[in-house]
Amino acid sequence: MRKFNLAIAFLAGAIIFSGCTLTKMIKLASDQELKVDPNPLELHGGAVPFEMSAILPPKMLPTGKVYTINTIYEYGDQEIAVGSIEFKSEDFPNSSSAASRQSVNMSFDYADGMNPGKLYVEGVALDPRSGKSRASARMQVATGISTTSTFAKPVTFASYADHGYTDKEELIPTKVSFYFEQGISRLNPSLSFEGNTNDSKTTDLSAFIAEKNVTRTVTITGTHSPEGPERINSNLSEDRAKAIEAFYRKQMRKYDYKGLADSIKFILKPVIEDWGGLKAAMVNYDGISSSDKAQITKVINGNGSFEEKEKELRKFAFYDKLMEDVYPGLRTAKTEILTVRPKISNAEIAVLSKQIVNGEAPVDTLKLDELMFSATLTPSIAEKVAIYKVAAKSGTWEAHNNLGAALLAQAAMSEGSMQKKSVEEALTQLEIANNKNSNATVSANMAAAYIMQGEYSKALSAITDGEGANPDNDTASKLKGMKGAIQVMNGNYDEASASFASSASSETVTFDKGLGELLSGDYDAATSTLNSIKDSEKLGAEANYLLAVVAARQNKVGNITSRLKDAIAKDPAMKEKAMNDIEFVKFADAVAKAAR
Repeated sequence: MRKFNLAIAFLAGAIIFSGCTLTKMIKLASDQELKVDPNPLELHGGAVPFEMSAILPPKMLPTGKVYTINTIYEYGDQEIAVGSIEFKSEDFPNSSSAASRQSVNMSFDYADGMNPGKLYVEGVALDPRSGKSRASARMQVATGISTTSTFAKPVTFASYADHGYTDKEELIPTKVSFYFEQGISRLNPSLSFEGNTNDSKTTDLSAFIAEKNVTRTVTITGTHSPEGPERINSNLSEDRAKAIEAFYRKQMRKYDYKGLADSIKFILKPVIEDWGGLKAAMVNYDGISSSDKAQITKVINGNGSFEEKEKELRKFAFYDKLMEDVYPGLRTAKTEILTVRPKISNAEIAVLSKQIVNGEAPVDTLKLDELMFSATLTPSIAEKVAIYKVAAKSGTWEAHNNLGAALLAQAAMSEGSMQKKSVEEALTQLEIANNKNSNATVSANMAAAYIMQGEYSKALSAITDGEGANPDNDTASKLKGMKGAIQVMNGNYDEASASFASSASSETVTFDKGLGELLSGDYDAATSTLNSIKDSEKLGAEANYLLAVVAARQNKVGNITSRLKDAIAKDPAMKEKAMNDIEFVKFADAVAKAAR
């Protein structure tokens, strides 16, 4: 019985001792060092991340004991447990004589109503053997949350597919080759090569000239074959070119070109002692073997004069075939005529397009590329939509894509149900375009549509598809701009900076770029970027406000006042925002001065 009482007494003593130890630990907790970084807390990408660091004083962590720092965020009548730092005595063997240190990254998801609020810590000393614990009173370690990141704005671009039409001058090449008898520059009408006589060609050319097409140049390249009778007449190539020029000019006089003839430039190119023609002819000639061709190439590329090489060719058994089949084709005057493609004026296109849209003219009054082009001639988004709706009946992916792009532009200028309807209609057209031809341009527009719907995950997926589909430079830069804005919203500021480096330009892109620089701590870059749009009618108020935030983070009181004054002048709502923004909690006087 005595042994039992002794055991009870020992246990009671241990419990009392444990309780005293825990109480002492809690008492020493008043000397612990706690640090929250950042402080105030900051919202990034929908969450509030921070680092909690704790330093316990020596002797606060006795052998066999555990000390836990619990972190709680309180707002209104609610609270959430954020995380904890646990100190186990066995992990800190020198805790009796040295401070015990530990840092933990924590985070909690942000929701409306969480600001203002306060971050608290609560210490708990525990004896794992007895299960006893002691808790400290809650201690506030941070106040409020900076929501500067919520200034981030979605970026969208409309990407139009090439309509295939240009209103710039286009030249159409017309080519015809005339052939000559050996050593002669006079055109023999009955001479035939490859099934066509010179007579039929001159007839066709005469008819072409009779049409009086607007002509810029007539280039005539005279050539000769390599053998002696052709080679020894150094003027033969030029004379052959002149023969065609003479024929052309005669026909112009016949068809009364008058002043039109003076605007046509004749370019004569005599080619003398050149092996290029024979080399080209050998490519498709099948009258000799590949080994025979190799011998010809060897001679042509070897040493010696033009005449010496030609004499070497005569020694080959197949030389007669060259003379009969190949050389006649080298005695030419190759003619290329560059005429201006006939086009109606932009004004006519615009009028006809309007008639087509209104049902006053048949759709085929304009070619599809002309109709698509007409949409670029009007600044009205509504008119663009109407034109592309007609064009989309053609079923081409370009027309469906451009209708989708125009609807996105319309949505960007709308609000509420009208915006929602335009985006939905745009997605329908873009899905049709994507089914017909999945490409970067369509993907870029689909990304823009998802961004307008707030579907940022889908938008990033579409951007990835677009970037992997070999986009042209314009589309690639638009993809980067939209991607960078989403990355800022997600709190990925380094990635956003990389995206913005090759982004298409817009005031919103510049704004988000500056915001990302601010939030990443690059205040000099943020100041430079935001200064470039501080006078913007659309974003100037917010740009100046962010410049005031930069000044506050750099403790530049004078700049806070001046920038807030400019922000409030552009948007009076900035006054109340600044007065309640934790970014300026230490600068109440500067804010008050700006608000006067």
